[in-house]
Amino acid sequence: MAVDSLPRRTVVDLLEERLREAILGGTHQPGSLLPPERELAAGYGVTRTTLKHALTRLEKSGLLSTRHGIGTRILDYLQLGGADLLPMLAAQDHGWLREIFEARRHIGTLIAGRAATRRTERQARRLEELLQLVADAPDPDRIQLADVEVHRELARATGNRVYVLLTNTLLNAYLPLRTALQAPFEDATQAWNRLAPVVRAVVDRQSEDAQHAAESYLRGTEKIMLASLERGRRSPADDNSG
Repeated sequence: MAVDSLPRRTVVDLLEERLREAILGGTHQPGSLLPPERELAAGYGVTRTTLKHALTRLEKSGLLSTRHGIGTRILDYLQLGGADLLPMLAAQDHGWLREIFEARRHIGTLIAGRAATRRTERQARRLEELLQLVADAPDPDRIQLADVEVHRELARATGNRVYVLLTNTLLNAYLPLRTALQAPFEDATQAWNRLAPVVRAVVDRQSEDAQHAAESYLRGTEKIMLASLERGRRSPADDNSG
């Protein structure tokens, strides 16, 4: 594969990320105005054209509103923002993960039930193949990524493309942090055992069983991941206290 076929981040991409971090991190408060464009561009060392492109993207995300003669105002992202903000919110504040996992559990349970009634024979075979890849994966990262592909296939098996996009959104929200969330995937056999009842119920077209299995799986892995994340945030001093 040619090197130039790999995606590259542009100056606009990097500036957009830095501005988004500043907004979500509280450097710029909702309701306040950004500094004038000339001053802001100079502060970041970019041209005003580059700045305008980055601001336009953030405006589409629901973070900013630009009005001629007034300036660019910070908006309340909880009122107007979209799910594309979740990965950065989760990275900045791990408290978001609990809410992401809760949404994942509710949507994933519904998806499993729908998949059991709507899956095709080809999708049933594909689910079994993907489940086997979980058992065969050689390390925690690849076990987790194989697990993810099972959930994507479950969403596709519903025949509803909105479920596919919702699944992608929720996965994308926490996958950038997956190295801190690998506790359920340290052992391939155990990971397979937890996920297999979901796939088996969908393959057998048992909608109610699929929902129960998915709810149990998602709640269980959520509990393990959040516990490991909490342990990772504790310092050695905390462990030695008492």
